[in-house]
Amino acid sequence: MNSNRLPREPEERRIAGLLGLAFDAADGHKRITRGTNFLLAGGSEQTHTLMRETILKVNERLDERGQKLADVSVDELRELIDDVQE
Repeated sequence: MNSNRLPREPEERRIAGLLGLAFDAADGHKRITRGTNFLLAGGSEQTHTLMRETILKVNERLDERGQKLADVSVDELRELIDDVQE
């Protein structure tokens, strides 16, 4: 047994999540949608729906690629969001 060996460090584990906030609700409703890697809060019905549809499409694309949110860079995420909103 070699006592000079350092213990193995656990693999780095990245955790990622998206927070969507909107402040255009004038109807008094409090809208909150939670998912595995996102939390959306606020907004008018139209805005909240747009946020929800966008993140669900992003998650679908990530699933198709076999990736998780933590696997993509900020630039890749921006591209994905732009793609799904077209």
